[in-house]
This record gives sequence, structure tokens and C-alpha cells, in this order.
Amino acid sequence: MRIRGFAPSTPCWVELTTSNPDEAAGFYSGLFGWQLDGDRFTLDGRAVAGLSRNRSDRPEGWLTYLAAPDLEGTTERVTQAYGRALTWPEERDGARSAIVADGAGAVFGLWQAAGFAGMQVRGEPGTMAWSDLLTDDVATATSFYSQVFGWTLTHEFGSGEWLTEAHDSVAGLITGRYGARWQPSFQVADTSDAIDRVAGLGGRVVSGPAEMGLGCSAEIVDPFGAAFAVTSPVQREVKLDIAYNDIIGMELTYGG
Repeated sequence: MRIRGFAPSTPCWVELTTSNPDEAAGFYSGLFGWQLDGDRFTLDGRAVAGLSRNRSDRPEGWLTYLAAPDLEGTTERVTQAYGRALTWPEERDGARSAIVADGAGAVFGLWQAAGFAGMQVRGEPGTMAWSDLLTDDVATATSFYSQVFGWTLTHEFGSGEWLTEAHDSVAGLITGRYGARWQPSFQVADTSDAIDRVAGLGGRVVSGPAEMGLGCSAEIVDPFGAAFAVTSPVQREVKLDIAYNDIIGMELTYGG
């Protein structure tokens, strides 16, 4: 599905920072079929992720960016909510960005579009499906993301899920892990097949595969230590347990 824009405070871009960009490009090309175009990974000519050589002002690994139409204003709210601004706003190709950390230290990016909104395709294999906040400090996270973005946390479907002010599902929450960080999940056609490719490409599986909600997921570490997840849709049969006599009863009740 082609994407043309993102609502404020929603994940819009994801970027890998690594000391081995050429070898990393080979790994993700073999896993997802991506091509490298400058500092962007593409799929069938459409941008799906970024690639950056390691820098002193950002950690290595995958970085999730949230759409921030007012970059300076959002950065100010981050610091007011006891987070940290790790970089000054930076001019990018078609955007401005900044890197910040929440109150527990989980690092993420802010993305102000100026011609390039971020991911140009989603909803198909090789594209980002989801992003999760991994933290055990749920109280700090709830306070921080509520103040900065107006998010609320729900556990309605058995796992943590962040909702926007419009009550749209925007990201997930995973507890029981060491440290605090954001982790992207990329869609694949079949999780087991993807795991097999990971092993052949020099990566390793940290956990899974396991069914979570409507997906089958596995957590991966690439050959250079960057953590991410893959997920494939799980088809579930829908059964309607309505007896014929129940239908007749409804007809008598509502049919007059």
C-alpha cells in the first residue's frame, strides 16, 4: 500500500545506523529484497528505510522516527516531560530530524517532513509493520508519551498498545526485557522462511517464532548487533455459531 503522509506522532520512518553499511545492505537485501539507493533502502523503487554510518551522537541499531510537524515544539515537550534532546535539529533530504530519549532512556527520532514524509509503502512483505517500545518502567513511559504526544496505554487485546488522541493504534509496549529501547518489526510473507534466511545470512534469532495477536513474530539480531523483529499475518478461521432456530427467533422478534 502506497503511503503519502503520516498523522502527527505516528511512526513514519525507520533508520539503521551501523559501522558496516555495505555489509548491512547485503544482509537486508538478502532478507527483505531491499535495494540501496544512496542512504535509503527501497523496495520496487519506493523508500522503506534509511541507512546511516555510525555517529557519535546516536546509538548503533534501528531508530524509529515519529512524525513531528513542529520539530522544535515537540523537542521542547520532550525535555519538559523529563526526556532528553540528544541532537540539534538536522537538515535532511526532504525533511528535518532530531534524536531524543524518553524519561527511561529509550532513544527515538522526530521527523518533520519537507517534501519527504517517510516510508512510501506499507502493508506488504519487506515493509515496516509495527514498532514497539521495550521497557519495564511503564509508569515513566505512560507519563512521558502522554505529555509529549497525548498517547494512552491500553491492554485490551492482552498486550500493551499505545493509542493516539484519536484512539488509533500507533505502537506497542513490551515488558520483561533488559534496558529501554524502540524496536521495529518488518512484515514478511512467512516467519519461518524468514528465520531460515536470517541464519544463512549470518544473523541470529533471539526469540520466536510465536503467535502474538494476528501475527507470528520472531526477534532477530543482524550480523552487526542491530535488533529488530519480523512478523507475518496469521490467517484465522471465523466461525459463526448461530443456530437455525436462533435466526427464526430473531425474525419473529424484529420482523413483526
